[in-house]
Amino acid sequence: MTGAPLAVLRLGVADAADFHELRLDGLRRHPEAFGASYEEEVRHSLEDCGRRMESGIVFGIRRNGQHALDGIAGLYIPEAIKTRHKGVLWGMYVRPEARGRGLGSALVARVIEHAATLVEEITLAVGASNASAMGLYKSAGFESYGLEHRALKMAGRYVDEVLMRLVPVQ
Repeated sequence: MTGAPLAVLRLGVADAADFHELRLDGLRRHPEAFGASYEEEVRHSLEDCGRRMESGIVFGIRRNGQHALDGIAGLYIPEAIKTRHKGVLWGMYVRPEARGRGLGSALVARVIEHAATLVEEITLAVGASNASAMGLYKSAGFESYGLEHRALKMAGRYVDEVLMRLVPVQ
């Protein structure tokens, strides 16, 4: 990859429209890659997305000089006492035309960096047939610890998910 380093920014309320557009793009193009569905997410208003940006931890990345977001990733930390030591990497998506440029690696690295001060481990679930995503997560230090058969059901077919974690978060 050439050019300036990629800037991964924490998204805020002002980024709600860009986040919503990119999230819907991912859900539409790759429904098997997300627990959420396009049909449910499209009903969320920009105000809903703004609240998600304000109350949650969501990162975004833009290629040099681009206005629209090219990638997003979130970190969810439960509030419950017994589970708040673990964060969940969720909603990871890089626009297909922006792939192969290190954006996914930069997003995952930023989530890990942020999580290191907040949690002891990060977990995620990835479609068992998504070899490129699993490779990305493995290169960041994640290890698989299980397989959830029939984790998702779409149009009468099932998607298995590989469960992965990074311990300790560094």
